[in-house]
Amino acid sequence: MSTTVYGIPNCDTVKRARAWLAEHGVAHDFHDFKKQGLPEDALQRWLAAAGWETLLNRKGSTWRQLPPAEQAAVVDAASAAALMRRAPSVIKRPVVAWADGRLTVGFDAEAWAAATSSAR
Repeated sequence: MSTTVYGIPNCDTVKRARAWLAEHGVAHDFHDFKKQGLPEDALQRWLAAAGWETLLNRKGSTWRQLPPAEQAAVVDAASAAALMRRAPSVIKRPVVAWADGRLTVGFDAEAWAAATSSAR
């Protein structure tokens, strides 16, 4: 199993995360869910592992541009997943499926450094 980074290539956080991985010699594949789509099986794994509250980026422009009624309708995993399928940009990025089976959401250089050093 290899490390896969899911996100959007022009996202600044994804750019920083991919640069960090390259600097630390972590080989990875990149899945652009704008161009390649959002794999349903991956979304279900992410929801199970991280929870919908963690995956849903309420600070991003996609969320902020939603009408208030649409935001208010996101109340559980099913409604969050429906929104994520319709607008993948609302997913907090990057989502990383690590080679060792871990899943992380977002980029935290310190946490990644600790996790990659302990995995070696």
